[in-house]
Amino acid sequence: MNARTEPSEAETAIARPPLVRELLLVAGLFLVYKFGRQLATGHTAEAFRNADRVWDLERAVRLPGEGSVQNLLLHGDTLIHLANTYYATVHFPATLAFLVWLYLRRPAHYVWARRVLAAVTAAALVVHLTFPLAPPRMLAATGLLDTAEIYGPSVYGSPQTDHLSNQFAAMPSLHFGWALMVAIGLIVATRSRWRGLWLLHPLLTLVVIVGTANHYWLDAIVAAAMLGAALAVIHLPARTPVTAGKPLPGARDKEPDKQRDKETVDEDSVLVGAAR
Repeated sequence: MNARTEPSEAETAIARPPLVRELLLVAGLFLVYKFGRQLATGHTAEAFRNADRVWDLERAVRLPGEGSVQNLLLHGDTLIHLANTYYATVHFPATLAFLVWLYLRRPAHYVWARRVLAAVTAAALVVHLTFPLAPPRMLAATGLLDTAEIYGPSVYGSPQTDHLSNQFAAMPSLHFGWALMVAIGLIVATRSRWRGLWLLHPLLTLVVIVGTANHYWLDAIVAAAMLGAALAVIHLPARTPVTAGKPLPGARDKEPDKQRDKETVDEDSVLVGAAR
């Protein structure tokens, strides 16, 4: 495949953030995310009113029906079970593995990706608090099945008894937003000619979150818009092209030219002196 993933000299010149600090920071962000989602609970009636509005808006703008994706997954019990498993198990581990790899191999890209993910997650929490939204699996008007409850595995319990997650935080879909950032980050950080295949991760995530009736199309669209805004504001840190004390590339090549110029000047001085 001729993959080129080794770090460049410029990349290795960038200091890696302290590990303990990063672990505490990432853990803190996760706790804030979980706690923030809890603040949005208890808005059941509003969440269902918003769900009706989102469903009607999607039909008004003629977005494809989420049911068409679910029908594809329901062709076999194995396929829908795999989709539920992907939804339940890939989201956090894939994002964590992405950050760990960047931390070890691409420190500059790690800092950039961590900042982008933090910004998108913070913006998502604001939307969760101000716009509670019931997922399509809870909305009777959609006619969609709760595939996780029927076929398993499920990460959610009954909304009345599930105190570990906020099931009325469908918009934006951080499943999709984080998956898209993982793909973009790996495409930017690697040099393989096949790196575009990382986009299969968010594409598969999109099919899964819609087909399992956990999210609307608009949830993914809003997540992508938030990510785009974060990427427009948060840029990769400037790289240090050389390490301290190390000559610039080509500097050694210029040394003979400088020596020749010095010799030429000396010869000219001798000739001028002789002419006098």
